[in-house]
Amino acid sequence: MNHLAPAGDGGYRLARHAHLVVYTERDDGDLLTVYDCGAAQKPPAAQFIGHLVRVQADARTERTPTGYVVRLSEGGRLEEQAPGEWVVRPVRESDDG
Repeated sequence: MNHLAPAGDGGYRLARHAHLVVYTERDDGDLLTVYDCGAAQKPPAAQFIGHLVRVQADARTERTPTGYVVRLSEGGRLEEQAPGEWVVRPVRESDDG
C-alpha cells in the first residue's frame, strides 16, 4: 500500500504534519507506517519494511513501547537511500511542482 505523492528521483512527498510510526519489533526489518496527519482519523497513506536510518527534516521523535514516532513539522521527502534504508529529508523547492 502506497498512496504517497511522488517527489521525483524515486522519493515521496510527506505532508506538512505527517507522522511516521516505526515498529521495531519485527524479524524482517522495521515496519514504517506513514500517516498524512496524526490528528486525522484516516488509514495510513503508506507502509514500508526496512529501517528509518536518518531524519534530516524538522521533526520531533518520541519513543514508544514498540518503537518510535516521528512527527514532521514542515513535511519532507521520504527517500530510499539503499535497499530497505529510508531517509526523511527536508522539502526541496522542486518538490512543489
